[in-house]
Order: sequence, then C-alpha cells, then structure tokens
Amino acid sequence: MACKNNRVVKQIIHLYDQISKLESLKPSKNVDTLFGQLVSTCLPTDTNIDVTKMSEEVKDMRSNLIKLCGEAEGYLEQHFSTILGSLLQEDQNPLDHLNIFPYYNNYLKLGKLEFNLLSQHSSHVPSKIAFVGSGPMPLTSIVLAKFHLPNTTFHNFDIDSHANALASSLVSRDPDLSKRMIFHTTDVLNATEGLDQYDVVFLAALVGMDKEAKVKAIEHLEKHMALGAVLMLRSAHALRAFLYPIVDSSDLKGFQLLTIFHPTDDVVNSKNKMIEEFSAIE
Repeated sequence: MACKNNRVVKQIIHLYDQISKLESLKPSKNVDTLFGQLVSTCLPTDTNIDVTKMSEEVKDMRSNLIKLCGEAEGYLEQHFSTILGSLLQEDQNPLDHLNIFPYYNNYLKLGKLEFNLLSQHSSHVPSKIAFVGSGPMPLTSIVLAKFHLPNTTFHNFDIDSHANALASSLVSRDPDLSKRMIFHTTDVLNATEGLDQYDVVFLAALVGMDKEAKVKAIEHLEKHMALGAVLMLRSAHALRAFLYPIVDSSDLKGFQLLTIFHPTDDVVNSKNKMIEEFSAIE
C-alpha cells in the first residue's frame, strides 16, 4: 500500500506544501517552475501507487492539490488566451500562433488520440459536438475542428462568462471556426433541453472537482443525452490522479463502456473513457 513515506509521494507532498503557500497561482516564474516539477513527478505510469488506498491525510492533500491545479490551469489558459486574442495585429489570426501556449503539443496529441477513439467506435462523422467545461482556451474543440472534423459544429459550455468571452475572441478572426464554434455560458446542470442534439459530448477533466460533483454531472448528462450518443470522459490513473479527478466505471450508471485508453506519454489528462448512452436502460 502506497503511503506518505513513499519517495515519490513525499516529493508530491513537498511540492504541494510549496504551492499551497503561494500568494497567487497566476503565471510567474515560480508558479511555472513548481507546477512543471509537479507534472514531471506525476508523469510516470509504471507504478503500483493507488491513491484510493492512501491515508486520509494524503487523500485530503490530493483533493486540495487537484483544486489548486485546476485554479492554476484556469489562470494559465486565461493568460495566453488574452495574449492571443488582444495583443496581436488585427490582420493576424490568433489560431495561427497557438504554439506559444506551453501545452499546445499535448493538446495536438490528445486531439488525435480522441479522434481515433471516436472513429473506431462511431459509424458516422458527428455533426454536432458539445464540450462541457471548455474554458478560456478551448483547445480540444479547436484542434478537433481544425485538424480532424472540418464539417462539425462545436458547442462549448462554460459556467464562466469571462472565459467564454476570451474563447470567443480567440476564434472570432478565423473565417472557418468563427462559424463552427458556439459558446454557451451556463452550468451544465441547468441545461436540460438541447443536450439530446449532440452526437458526442466531452466532459472536461476539471468539471466536478470531487467525486460527488463529478458523478452528479455524469448523471445529469445520462438523463438528457440522446440514446446512442457518445460521452468522452477524461480521468486519471496512477500518479496522475494527484493532478486530476478519477472517474471509475461504477460512476457510469446508464452508460455502456466502449473503451478505456491509458496514455503512457506526456498526455497528462490521461485515461480516456469513451461510453455510449445505453438504450437498454431507457
């Protein structure tokens, strides 16, 4: 059983102690260094560490760390979306400069991976995709729309109006994506009508920062998605579960599990679960 005396876990606890004492999680040299070290520490997948079997003290630390990671990730995306959307010349397309975002290559890999998973389990190209928790820099929607699904419309849902304003500005100067990217400012739990119009729904890793909230979001989607529609979930396993919440198969009541994929490279929001609305339950 892994515990706080494990060398890697001790390193994560040490980084958490430093991160939790930061005055701000907005991008800075110190913030970038600490989170870079944290991600590097949590990348290895060849480990038998199971966060669900750790002490309550470590579990509490993990819950707090996930929230800090989510907050820092939001600030990072906000920072670069603002730069791309407002500081470039009017005649430039911000989407041509996405490579300034430090994790852009990660999203390119993730987009290709998720497109391949969709292609393996879907008999048709989706006409409408919803992404729940798209944030100020909706890179998954952008990457899929630009490189893999040129005729699909993407509906991006976020509870934060400022995040949606930044995201909308980001795609506004692109002649193609400005027509195919639509933004909705709402809590998905308040969205009932319309969720059944999407062939695929993505649920971001940081929607539902704890088990109860995550399960509540999944149950809501199960209730309102169309029969046969696909739900793409991002979970985490091994050390990466210190960065993102875990989704267990037992959390997916009403869905048929189609596939689980465990990346072993630097695609951090790992363990992609693809599930289908299970018609036999209805």
